[in-house]
Amino acid sequence: MTTTEGRAARRAEAGQPYRGWPGLRASPTKGEVVAFRALLIRDVQVLRKTFVAFLMRTVTQPLLIVFVFAYVFPKIGQGVGGSGAGATLFSTSLMPGLIGVAVVFQGIQAVTIPLVSEFGYTREIEDRVMAPLPIWAVAVGKIVSGAIQSGLAALIVVPFALWIPSTPVHVDVNWLALVTVAPLACVLAGALGLAIGTRAEPGQIPMVFGIIVIPMTMLGAAYYPWERLDAIEWLKWAVLINPLIYISEGFRMALTDIPHMSAFGIYGALVGFTIGLSWLGISGFTKRVLA
Repeated sequence: MTTTEGRAARRAEAGQPYRGWPGLRASPTKGEVVAFRALLIRDVQVLRKTFVAFLMRTVTQPLLIVFVFAYVFPKIGQGVGGSGAGATLFSTSLMPGLIGVAVVFQGIQAVTIPLVSEFGYTREIEDRVMAPLPIWAVAVGKIVSGAIQSGLAALIVVPFALWIPSTPVHVDVNWLALVTVAPLACVLAGALGLAIGTRAEPGQIPMVFGIIVIPMTMLGAAYYPWERLDAIEWLKWAVLINPLIYISEGFRMALTDIPHMSAFGIYGALVGFTIGLSWLGISGFTKRVLA
């Protein structure tokens, strides 16, 4: 009998039928709430013990990008956008893009890589699904854990994006947009990490970063506003399949006065991608556990 079958049998003996992804209920039991909280606390404890590694992988890429493009280039007279107002516009536009990159990158790092290991040689996933929770709830816990770490990564990156550039960064905070876009972006990043992690094998991780993460970053409107792609019409519409576009534009809407994509498009895409990727990730997680 497999671990999952044994788990189902124990539920049946206790008069508690096995519930997979389709078996949603209106309200969880107290035990399920406690178990879900325990899974999150466990992930937070792991993060606390590996915080230095978390910090290094969070700040390295954004720090190098903002240092080279927004500090070194202007200092040597090769600033992106020219000098003066052009360089300031670039630094201001770069700040929300770097926050978006940190959110997505951390969502993938926090969920995909551990999940691939748990489904692989460590088989740690068997311990997790032994919790008194339906399988889909364990998967949701992965998304929530990834969202928490993505939010922390965004907070860590903000000072670097604001203070390192040699030209001024003009911040114009729209608090309503910020408190709605930021949670959506973080949950989307966790869902993306789950969707990738349930379909990748250990040997495919380098490929994931090569053909998914790097193209997403370069074509995700992180270094330029999406509207500036008017000059390359085909590319402007092709990149709309990239969820980072809407995260970058959402933070641009929330933190600057730079022209951005319509709010309707940003929120619609963030919600749509979050639902779609969550469904893909939870379904994939359930299949991998039951396989």
